[in-house]
Amino acid sequence: MGINPLNRAVFLDRDGVINQAPVRHGHPFSPASIEEFKWVEGIHAVSRKIVSSGFDIFCITNQPDVGRGLQQLDVVEQFHQMVQDELPIEKIYACYHDGTSPCDCRKPEPGLLLQAAEEFELELTQSWLVGDRWKDIDAGNAAGCHTIFLDYGYDEHLRSPPNHVIGSVHEIADLICSP
Repeated sequence: MGINPLNRAVFLDRDGVINQAPVRHGHPFSPASIEEFKWVEGIHAVSRKIVSSGFDIFCITNQPDVGRGLQQLDVVEQFHQMVQDELPIEKIYACYHDGTSPCDCRKPEPGLLLQAAEEFELELTQSWLVGDRWKDIDAGNAAGCHTIFLDYGYDEHLRSPPNHVIGSVHEIADLICSP
């Protein structure tokens, strides 16, 4: 999409960073339907600024409800098509495993980031991961990325420290795009 001479990327988690994650009992969930899908306010402008600063953007998301039979794959693919239609995202990488069988693609494992890095020749140490859950931060740290934790006050704790903690999507571009 943009000019990316340094092969830098910004990896955005989907639920909670790109779209709002409905919170039940202190834990975030994926939207259940197209009607429930709502953009995180500011993500459109933030993503345009990131791309204009020479980064490619990728979405990295766990979607275990597909593997658990609680969500239809075609609904998740509709979400992803909406995201790609409206945001300057190179590619969406999703893990559909249910979390009970081992895989290397489900965050906190770094498999999806490593896959993107190989496919697009990305320099992970010059890249960023933005997420709202401990699994995102662990995956970004394991891949060698700079990490930004978007803190919504969920009822869960970080397991490894992020490089930055923010309270709003609006803060992402200033952290990433400042020299």
